[in-house]
Amino acid sequence: MSKGTSGEYWSAPALPSRFKHDLLSRYIPKFGGMTGSPGGQVVYLDGYAGEGRYLNGEPGSADRVLKVAADHQKKGAVWWTCFFAEKSAESFTHLEALVGEYRAQGVDARAFHGDVLGQMDEVLLAAEGKPLFLFLDPCGLALPFERLVDVLAGRRSTGAWPPTELLLNFSMMAVRRIGGNSQSAKGNERTNERLDAVCGGSWWRKHFADGYTRDADERVAAEYSRRLGRRTGMRMVSVPVTKGPGQKAVYNLVFGTRSNHGLWVFGDAHARARDTWWQELVVQEETADDALFALASLQRPDPEKVYRQAVPVIAENIGRLLRRGRPFRLVDHTVQVFGDYYGQVPENVVRKAVQHLHAVGATPTDGKGSRIKNLEVRPPLRQ
Repeated sequence: MSKGTSGEYWSAPALPSRFKHDLLSRYIPKFGGMTGSPGGQVVYLDGYAGEGRYLNGEPGSADRVLKVAADHQKKGAVWWTCFFAEKSAESFTHLEALVGEYRAQGVDARAFHGDVLGQMDEVLLAAEGKPLFLFLDPCGLALPFERLVDVLAGRRSTGAWPPTELLLNFSMMAVRRIGGNSQSAKGNERTNERLDAVCGGSWWRKHFADGYTRDADERVAAEYSRRLGRRTGMRMVSVPVTKGPGQKAVYNLVFGTRSNHGLWVFGDAHARARDTWWQELVVQEETADDALFALASLQRPDPEKVYRQAVPVIAENIGRLLRRGRPFRLVDHTVQVFGDYYGQVPENVVRKAVQHLHAVGATPTDGKGSRIKNLEVRPPLRQ
């Protein structure tokens, strides 16, 4: 994260950052394992890396990914080339020192002082023929839409190999601020045009034609993801990140992939990171000096209850696919299998759903196996 960073920001991670970093820590090792092993190479770019580590010693995004890279390298599993860009001179000083620690361990890690677009050519050259993961986490507006499309679809193959994936911070706060002022006398047309560039056109303005409404920003975020997916041939998932239950999103994390496996694993990682976020929120409120009661704990859904509710729904989703009369791999129908529970429950809930179907005779598949996503579910034998 670049502009707007400060000593206060980097003193310790806030809850939205904790969720984001936990999600990244869960998914990045899986991305490397799915695309780079055995002994393969993977390229990673953090375009707004900030300092990389908080003053209280907790790892930021850069530190977390570098730990993954070092661990994979020690095991001889995946060899990472990691790029980190940062515009702030003060933040870059800390980032460069952090990257140096991992270079001393043999990790191919490179820190650059400047705008991420200035480093993109070098990153794409290093990633020729190799998997590439882009983590773009600006403090404000994201990259211009056309530049992003050019990287994801123009300069990277849109086929199955080499894979390209994206995790992007789409600022909901910026959309609300700019959109809310776009029709007012105080509105700044230059700022509006910046959002035009980010969204790939002025289409977002129609959602604020009557001023700000509660869901205008959500409609913009959904349309942005749809357009980006259509232009790049990627499946897009947009995840709202808030400071607390019932609050408006600070930003949406937009995940893009062309892989069914990536879609499945990201949903599982999101569900587990969300549960950790809830627990962090409860702990913070319960330990606050002036807390009379823990609001988060009252509003937090019981994970086990949610899982129990999800099992019959997911079982029905799978049953609907089985009625086609053909066996299928679960991972090839990720969205249809999870339905509304995508990103809300981990993959082991799907195993329970298959076991439920087996128990009632709806499939001979018993749900056993080490990797549920690769499980082939078969329709019932005809009598």
